Amino acid sequence: MPKVLTETRDRAFVVTINRPDVRNCVDGETAALLFEAVETFRVDDSLDALILTGAGPSTSSGQASAFCAGADLKGSASLMTRPGAQESGPMGFSRITDLEKPTIAAVNGYCLAGGLELACWCDFRIADETSHFGVLNRRWGVSLVDGGTQRLPRIVGMGNALYLIESGVMINAQQALRMGLVQEVVPKGGALERALALAKAISSYPQLSLRNDRCAAIEGFSLTLPEGLELERRVHEASLADPAMVEGLRRYAAGDRPAPPRPPG
Repeated sequence: MPKVLTETRDRAFVVTINRPDVRNCVDGETAALLFEAVETFRVDDSLDALILTGAGPSTSSGQASAFCAGADLKGSASLMTRPGAQESGPMGFSRITDLEKPTIAAVNGYCLAGGLELACWCDFRIADETSHFGVLNRRWGVSLVDGGTQRLPRIVGMGNALYLIESGVMINAQQALRMGLVQEVVPKGGALERALALAKAISSYPQLSLRNDRCAAIEGFSLTLPEGLELERRVHEASLADPAMVEGLRRYAAGDRPAPPRPPG
């Protein structure tokens, strides 16, 4: 079986790390396939959202489910020597910062070390109730080199990030929700379906304004407020001229009020 599976579901692109026997750890071959999947998503105009997830438990080994338990430390050399690793990141795509479309992590089971870094690369995270998160690579002196030191503080704040990074503690889904690491917790096995439902909602919206809002939020994060407001103004010059917004305002005036998605519970 391929180490990475891809599937198109409506206008969503589902990328599944498919090494359940080793809790979906990433080796060099897997990293290369993940990079290829992200690049496929980038150039396909028929796809609006990418969902990253991990294959379920192996029936042969009976191991617990995992989104991704990190780098395959038995083959870590293949991660660093993979062509393009320095540019795209050892785990495959963690250093890609110019993707213009939404990404969602559908987390099941263990999301550890480099797997946590891949989840943090995504715009937001949906976790099932079995999920656990942590920088467990701390135990072996393995560094975070796939964006963890940069994205974790941006997501959960510096204190929470350093708590995870320095202590090596493993937290459960509810603790991750309170910390802001994940945005929703769903029943066991439900993360992918929930991510697909949100991706479908995302696809139903006019895309130019959505992607420009995303761009302004991400790129403006490190700017001063005046700089960020100027960025917002610039990127939305195109949005304000978008025929899709004109049509949306027409539908609103005609009484069209689609129900918004709501968090579970």
